[in-house]
Amino acid sequence: MISYKNTSVTFIFLAAFFLASCNQKTNNNAYNKSLFEYNDNIETRWSSGENINGAKGAGGKENNMAKGHAWDSIPAGASFSLLDIKEQGIINRIWVTINDRTPEMLRSLKIEMFWDGESKPAVSVPFGDFFGNGLGKTTAFQNALFANAEGRSFNSFIKMPFKKGAKIIVTNESAKTLNNIFFDVDYSLLKTWNEDYLYFHAYWHRDTATKLATDFELLPQITGKGRFLGVNIGVNGNPVYKKSWFGEGEVKMYIDGDKTYPTLNGTGTEDYIATAYGQGKFINNYAGCTISDDSLLQWAFYRFHIPDPIFFKTDCRITIQQLGGDDTYKVAEYQQAKAALIPVTTDNGSMYAYYKKDSVVVLDSTTKIKGWTNFYRSDDVSATAYFYLDKPANNLAVLQPVKIRTAALRNK
Repeated sequence: MISYKNTSVTFIFLAAFFLASCNQKTNNNAYNKSLFEYNDNIETRWSSGENINGAKGAGGKENNMAKGHAWDSIPAGASFSLLDIKEQGIINRIWVTINDRTPEMLRSLKIEMFWDGESKPAVSVPFGDFFGNGLGKTTAFQNALFANAEGRSFNSFIKMPFKKGAKIIVTNESAKTLNNIFFDVDYSLLKTWNEDYLYFHAYWHRDTATKLATDFELLPQITGKGRFLGVNIGVNGNPVYKKSWFGEGEVKMYIDGDKTYPTLNGTGTEDYIATAYGQGKFINNYAGCTISDDSLLQWAFYRFHIPDPIFFKTDCRITIQQLGGDDTYKVAEYQQAKAALIPVTTDNGSMYAYYKKDSVVVLDSTTKIKGWTNFYRSDDVSATAYFYLDKPANNLAVLQPVKIRTAALRNK
């Protein structure tokens, strides 16, 4: 016999299943409908070497249409335009490949994007890092926004609307010629403009030796209305801490007037990218770690806020603490060896807090204290932040010079 209680539970379960199925069916119908419905608001264009800017009926003119201009080269110190139009539209995809994919070249190339005739770029980022290749290193991956199918191509699927014009420039700031660059920028011309559209921006910054007890800014404060889309981060671990764990730092997001304390506060670096208790290599749609190398002490990882959007009305600033951890006695040994660090907490069943702004606790390694100690540390950190803003230019600093971008690259 089925009890009344069990019948109720069964009914609730079936109702929930029915509603979920209806929602899924609605979503699928909406998606499939968009595949076969004509959209009179858009005209499709590609800008490539065979038809710069995607001019109507002008593709493949060179060499009697027999693959006459598939690639270009960029001499040292020169710039090359992937797109330069004065119309209204939206970029849907960017694909590029180059013959020199060394970390030195990926960090020496600079990609910039300008919207609506602005003289200041909304995007100014080292080429490799922009396309999700943290630390300037290529590795095969695919996620919701970027792809590098076999480690030889650079794809972006980020939507980038523009109202009056769009320009994409790649500049070679290395000391040698880039012999081959192949590309296409796939975009749509729009007849009508939605006033809710936001402009795409990206910002890159590197600190080769972060300051103790000072958070690294993934995104310095920006003003305006917008959406934080996500970030990819690269870490070169400081060898003075040996193979200790680098990723105790919490991500903090200061939005809409936050000052001393943020509204959004994470619990740790690997937690932020949806893993736990360490950070190996993994690739998911919205979070992942493309490089996890204990021998070179390198990690590159990302998080995209697509299913969990982060909007702001007036301003936004995002940081990550520079915290690591290890067994307490090991941290004491690093401290005795004069490594720059500040003990913060020890967990051995209870949490012992050490950190004070006016003093540093000195740990005793001789007692071989059991437990785990978190500590402020100094590493080489870089990051690319992606965001949308209600204006085509931002208030952020210009891209750091190539000397900083390419300093102390760790290659096998």
